Amino acid sequence: MTAAEARIRDYAFEEIASAGFYIAFRIEFLLPEFEHNSLPRPWVHKYTQQGLLMMDPVLRWVYCNAGSIRWSEVDIPDTSGVLGEAAKYDLNFGAAISLRDEDDPSIRSFGNFCRSDRELTSSEIEELGRRLELLFADLTAPDDVTEAETEVLAAIRDGELLKEIAFKLGISEGAVKQRLRSAKDKLGARTTPQAVSMASDYGLL
Repeated sequence: MTAAEARIRDYAFEEIASAGFYIAFRIEFLLPEFEHNSLPRPWVHKYTQQGLLMMDPVLRWVYCNAGSIRWSEVDIPDTSGVLGEAAKYDLNFGAAISLRDEDDPSIRSFGNFCRSDRELTSSEIEELGRRLELLFADLTAPDDVTEAETEVLAAIRDGELLKEIAFKLGISEGAVKQRLRSAKDKLGARTTPQAVSMASDYGLL
């Protein structure tokens, strides 16, 4: 389990979205920086194989709007019957939450949350939105990790010893350790392996 997946587990989205959920973080040119899918695998397979993404009215709403909406409130025609097909996999009710990047509105993140038994309440959608914003804040890489620090983390990831890193970079082992300490502090990591994992999840390595 990656650090990002562990964070998703910590937010316990399944407490509300009991039928499954899909989260996409920082989508640019249709590709997310990170995604997590707990929807039924047969549905995911069908959705992918039949190319339903481009016909899904909920996803079309997500890419054109910010905020939240229940599936039943989306007024985009479902001409291909995507939601009817989803219901065959107990995905009867859902809500989508779309968030735009504050620095670059062309980049967005979203979550799609499902239940089989009933509509999600307004308070549940609000709570999912709160958790989603907190998760995305957690997944956003700190902007103060230096190239020198990521260089050391990458070397650790590749299995190099401290003395090997010091020799390669032409610095002392103490300087290598200081860079590691600084990187861990900025990433909020308790251990070096955790710092390496977090830096990798953030796309810093």
